[in-house]
Amino acid sequence: MEDALNSSFAIIANDHNCHFISKGPKHLDTGKQTKLLLYDNFGTAYNIDAVITDESMQPLILMEYKYIRYKKHNRDKGSWLCTAHNAIRRRYGSVRSSIAVLAGNWSGSSLAMMKSHDVNVFIIPFDTITQLLKEHAIIFDWGEKDREIAHESWRRYSALSGKQKSAIANKMIAVVQVELDAAIAQILDNNAKRVIEKITVEVHTNLGEVKCFAFSSIEDALDFLEDFSFDEMLNQTHSFTVFEKPVLDDE
Repeated sequence: MEDALNSSFAIIANDHNCHFISKGPKHLDTGKQTKLLLYDNFGTAYNIDAVITDESMQPLILMEYKYIRYKKHNRDKGSWLCTAHNAIRRRYGSVRSSIAVLAGNWSGSSLAMMKSHDVNVFIIPFDTITQLLKEHAIIFDWGEKDREIAHESWRRYSALSGKQKSAIANKMIAVVQVELDAAIAQILDNNAKRVIEKITVEVHTNLGEVKCFAFSSIEDALDFLEDFSFDEMLNQTHSFTVFEKPVLDDE
Protein backbone atom coordinates (compact mmCIF):
# COMPACT_ATOMS: atom_id res chain seq x y z
CA MET A 1 0.00 0.00 0.00
CA GLU A 2 2.78 2.40 0.95
CA ASP A 3 4.68 1.76 -2.30
CA ALA A 4 1.52 2.27 -4.37
CA LEU A 5 0.69 5.53 -2.60
CA ASN A 6 4.25 6.82 -2.94
CA SER A 7 4.23 6.16 -6.68
CA SER A 8 0.90 7.95 -7.10
CA PHE A 9 1.88 10.95 -4.96
CA ALA A 10 5.21 11.36 -6.74
CA ILE A 11 3.36 11.85 -10.04
CA ILE A 12 0.94 14.42 -8.56
CA ALA A 13 3.80 16.32 -6.91
CA ASN A 14 5.75 16.44 -10.15
CA ASP A 15 2.68 17.72 -12.03
CA HIS A 16 2.60 20.69 -9.63
CA ASN A 17 6.36 21.37 -9.79
CA CYS A 18 6.80 19.98 -6.29
CA HIS A 19 8.98 17.30 -4.74
CA PHE A 20 7.77 14.06 -3.15
CA ILE A 21 10.07 12.75 -0.42
CA SER A 22 9.73 9.53 1.57
CA LYS A 23 13.35 9.06 2.73
CA GLY A 24 15.95 11.17 4.46
CA PRO A 25 19.39 12.02 3.02
CA LYS A 26 21.98 9.29 2.53
CA HIS A 27 24.11 8.38 5.53
CA LEU A 28 27.65 9.68 5.08
CA ASP A 29 29.27 6.43 6.23
CA THR A 30 26.98 3.71 4.88
CA GLY A 31 25.58 5.47 1.81
CA LYS A 32 22.11 4.20 2.74
CA GLN A 33 19.13 6.52 2.85
CA THR A 34 18.05 7.50 6.35
CA LYS A 35 14.58 7.84 7.85
CA LEU A 36 12.57 10.92 6.95
CA LEU A 37 12.77 13.08 10.08
CA LEU A 38 11.06 16.42 10.65
CA TYR A 39 11.63 18.41 13.82
CA ASP A 40 9.56 20.46 16.22
CA ASN A 41 10.63 23.74 17.83
CA PHE A 42 12.35 21.87 20.66
CA GLY A 43 14.55 19.64 18.50
CA THR A 44 12.43 16.50 18.84
CA ALA A 45 12.60 14.42 15.66
CA TYR A 46 9.51 12.73 14.22
CA ASN A 47 9.80 9.95 11.66
CA ILE A 48 6.98 10.52 9.17
CA ASP A 49 6.11 8.47 6.11
CA ALA A 50 6.30 11.11 3.38
CA VAL A 51 6.13 14.80 2.59
CA ILE A 52 5.43 16.93 -0.46
CA THR A 53 7.57 20.07 -0.64
CA ASP A 54 7.71 23.09 -2.89
CA GLU A 55 10.67 23.78 -5.17
CA SER A 56 12.55 25.32 -2.23
CA MET A 57 12.12 22.08 -0.23
CA GLN A 58 9.74 23.69 2.23
CA PRO A 59 7.10 21.13 3.33
CA LEU A 60 3.53 21.63 2.09
CA ILE A 61 1.80 18.33 2.93
CA LEU A 62 2.63 15.85 5.70
CA MET A 63 1.62 12.25 4.96
CA GLU A 64 1.10 9.18 7.09
CA TYR A 65 0.04 5.66 6.14
CA LYS A 66 -1.28 3.53 8.99
CA TYR A 67 -2.71 0.02 9.12
CA ILE A 68 -4.50 -1.33 12.18
CA ARG A 69 -6.00 -4.77 12.56
CA TYR A 70 -7.30 -4.53 16.12
CA LYS A 71 -9.10 -1.47 17.46
CA LYS A 72 -7.23 -1.70 20.78
CA HIS A 73 -4.25 -0.06 19.01
CA ASN A 74 -6.30 2.88 17.70
CA ARG A 75 -5.50 5.35 20.44
CA ASP A 76 -1.73 4.79 20.38
CA LYS A 77 -1.28 5.30 16.64
CA GLY A 78 -3.92 8.00 16.33
CA SER A 79 -2.51 9.99 19.26
CA TRP A 80 1.03 9.78 17.90
CA LEU A 81 -0.09 11.12 14.55
CA CYS A 82 -1.89 14.08 16.15
CA THR A 83 1.04 14.89 18.43
CA ALA A 84 3.69 14.60 15.72
CA HIS A 85 1.89 16.57 13.03
CA ASN A 86 0.81 19.34 15.41
CA ALA A 87 4.36 19.76 16.67
CA ILE A 88 5.82 19.75 13.15
CA ARG A 89 3.28 22.29 11.86
CA ARG A 90 4.18 24.71 14.65
CA ARG A 91 7.75 24.79 13.31
CA TYR A 92 7.13 24.64 9.57
CA GLY A 93 4.77 27.47 8.73
CA SER A 94 4.73 26.38 5.09
CA VAL A 95 2.71 23.21 5.84
CA ARG A 96 -0.78 23.46 4.38
CA SER A 97 -2.24 20.09 5.29
CA SER A 98 -1.82 16.77 7.07
CA ILE A 99 -3.07 13.66 5.26
CA ALA A 100 -3.52 10.20 6.76
CA VAL A 101 -4.39 7.15 4.65
CA LEU A 102 -5.73 4.65 7.16
CA ALA A 103 -6.33 0.99 6.39
CA GLY A 104 -8.00 -1.59 8.59
CA ASN A 105 -10.21 -1.25 11.65
CA TRP A 106 -10.34 2.31 12.95
CA SER A 107 -12.77 3.40 15.66
CA GLY A 108 -15.03 6.41 15.28
CA SER A 109 -13.48 8.06 18.35
CA SER A 110 -9.95 7.80 16.91
CA LEU A 111 -11.07 9.22 13.57
CA ALA A 112 -12.86 12.07 15.35
CA MET A 113 -9.71 12.80 17.34
CA MET A 114 -7.54 13.01 14.21
CA LYS A 115 -10.06 15.18 12.37
CA SER A 116 -10.22 17.54 15.36
CA HIS A 117 -6.47 18.04 14.89
CA ASP A 118 -6.99 19.05 11.24
CA VAL A 119 -5.81 15.74 9.81
CA ASN A 120 -7.48 14.88 6.49
CA VAL A 121 -8.41 11.22 6.82
CA PHE A 122 -8.92 8.69 4.00
CA ILE A 123 -10.13 5.20 4.93
CA ILE A 124 -9.43 1.85 3.27
CA PRO A 125 -11.82 -0.52 5.11
CA PHE A 126 -10.66 -3.82 6.55
CA ASP A 127 -13.35 -5.64 4.55
CA THR A 128 -11.89 -4.27 1.32
CA ILE A 129 -8.50 -5.77 2.12
CA THR A 130 -10.09 -9.06 3.14
CA GLN A 131 -12.00 -9.37 -0.14
CA LEU A 132 -8.95 -8.55 -2.25
CA LEU A 133 -6.90 -11.24 -0.54
CA LYS A 134 -9.69 -13.80 -0.84
CA GLU A 135 -9.25 -13.52 -4.61
CA HIS A 136 -5.87 -15.18 -4.01
CA ALA A 137 -7.24 -17.79 -1.56
CA ILE A 138 -5.72 -15.90 1.36
CA ILE A 139 -7.73 -15.70 4.58
CA PHE A 140 -7.16 -12.34 6.22
CA ASP A 141 -9.98 -12.04 8.74
CA TRP A 142 -8.60 -14.61 11.18
CA GLY A 143 -9.21 -14.37 14.93
CA GLU A 144 -6.67 -12.69 17.17
CA LYS A 145 -5.40 -16.05 18.46
CA ASP A 146 -5.62 -18.04 15.19
CA ARG A 147 -1.86 -18.22 14.68
CA GLU A 148 -2.05 -21.27 12.42
CA ILE A 149 -4.33 -19.51 9.92
CA ALA A 150 -2.19 -16.37 10.16
CA HIS A 151 1.00 -18.30 9.34
CA GLU A 152 -0.64 -20.03 6.40
CA SER A 153 -1.98 -16.73 5.08
CA TRP A 154 1.48 -15.19 5.34
CA ARG A 155 2.99 -18.16 3.50
CA ARG A 156 0.49 -17.77 0.65
CA TYR A 157 0.97 -14.03 0.45
CA SER A 158 4.76 -14.39 0.40
CA ALA A 159 4.42 -16.81 -2.51
CA LEU A 160 2.73 -14.15 -4.66
CA SER A 161 4.81 -12.43 -7.32
CA GLY A 162 5.77 -8.79 -7.02
CA LYS A 163 3.33 -8.01 -9.83
CA GLN A 164 0.47 -9.69 -7.95
CA LYS A 165 1.28 -7.80 -4.73
CA SER A 166 1.38 -4.50 -6.63
CA ALA A 167 -1.99 -5.27 -8.19
CA ILE A 168 -3.49 -5.85 -4.74
CA ALA A 169 -2.01 -2.58 -3.48
CA ASN A 170 -3.34 -0.62 -6.44
CA LYS A 171 -6.82 -2.05 -5.92
CA MET A 172 -6.61 -1.13 -2.24
CA ILE A 173 -5.78 2.53 -2.84
CA ALA A 174 -8.33 2.75 -5.67
CA VAL A 175 -10.95 3.02 -2.90
CA VAL A 176 -9.65 6.50 -2.00
CA GLN A 177 -7.65 7.41 -5.13
CA VAL A 178 -10.03 9.87 -6.82
CA GLU A 179 -10.92 11.76 -3.66
CA LEU A 180 -7.30 11.75 -2.47
CA ASP A 181 -5.86 12.99 -5.76
CA ALA A 182 -8.42 15.80 -5.90
CA ALA A 183 -7.62 16.86 -2.33
CA ILE A 184 -3.88 16.99 -2.98
CA ALA A 185 -4.32 18.91 -6.23
CA GLN A 186 -6.45 21.46 -4.40
CA ILE A 187 -3.93 21.82 -1.58
CA LEU A 188 -1.04 22.34 -4.02
CA ASP A 189 -2.93 24.94 -6.06
CA ASN A 190 -0.96 28.17 -5.55
CA ASN A 191 -3.73 30.18 -7.19
CA ALA A 192 -6.21 29.35 -4.44
CA LYS A 193 -7.38 32.45 -2.61
CA ARG A 194 -6.31 32.62 1.03
CA VAL A 195 -8.69 33.82 3.72
CA ILE A 196 -8.22 33.87 7.47
CA GLU A 197 -10.58 31.38 9.07
CA LYS A 198 -9.65 31.79 12.70
CA ILE A 199 -7.38 33.76 15.02
CA THR A 200 -6.35 32.01 18.23
CA VAL A 201 -4.82 33.76 21.23
CA GLU A 202 -3.19 31.38 23.72
CA VAL A 203 -2.20 32.75 27.12
CA HIS A 204 0.05 30.88 29.61
CA THR A 205 0.75 31.77 33.24
CA ASN A 206 3.85 30.91 35.27
CA LEU A 207 1.79 28.34 37.21
CA GLY A 208 0.97 26.40 34.04
CA GLU A 209 -2.57 27.61 33.44
CA VAL A 210 -3.54 27.89 29.79
CA LYS A 211 -6.46 29.72 28.24
CA CYS A 212 -7.33 29.84 24.55
CA PHE A 213 -9.48 32.49 22.95
CA ALA A 214 -10.70 32.12 19.35
CA PHE A 215 -11.86 34.87 16.99
CA SER A 216 -13.14 34.97 13.43
CA SER A 217 -11.23 38.10 12.40
CA ILE A 218 -8.04 40.03 13.15
CA GLU A 219 -10.10 43.01 14.26
CA ASP A 220 -11.94 40.98 16.90
CA ALA A 221 -8.66 39.56 18.21
CA LEU A 222 -7.08 43.03 18.44
CA ASP A 223 -10.11 44.41 20.26
CA PHE A 224 -9.85 41.55 22.74
CA LEU A 225 -6.13 42.13 23.34
CA GLU A 226 -6.62 45.85 23.87
CA ASP A 227 -9.12 45.15 26.66
CA PHE A 228 -7.41 42.04 28.04
CA SER A 229 -6.50 42.10 31.72
CA PHE A 230 -4.99 39.57 34.07
CA ASP A 231 -8.39 39.26 35.74
CA GLU A 232 -9.49 37.42 32.59
CA MET A 233 -6.94 34.69 33.35
CA LEU A 234 -7.92 34.43 37.01
CA ASN A 235 -11.64 34.24 36.26
CA GLN A 236 -12.56 30.54 36.40
CA THR A 237 -16.34 31.08 36.37
CA HIS A 238 -16.80 29.20 33.12
CA SER A 239 -14.10 26.55 33.64
CA PHE A 240 -15.26 22.94 33.34
CA THR A 241 -15.52 20.55 36.23
CA VAL A 242 -13.95 17.09 36.19
CA PHE A 243 -16.93 15.06 34.97
CA GLU A 244 -18.41 17.50 32.46
CA LYS A 245 -18.55 16.16 28.93
CA PRO A 246 -18.16 18.49 25.93
CA VAL A 247 -21.27 19.39 23.99
CA LEU A 248 -20.60 18.76 20.30
CA ASP A 249 -22.18 20.65 17.40
CA ASP A 250 -23.90 17.54 16.02
CA GLU A 251 -25.49 16.54 19.33
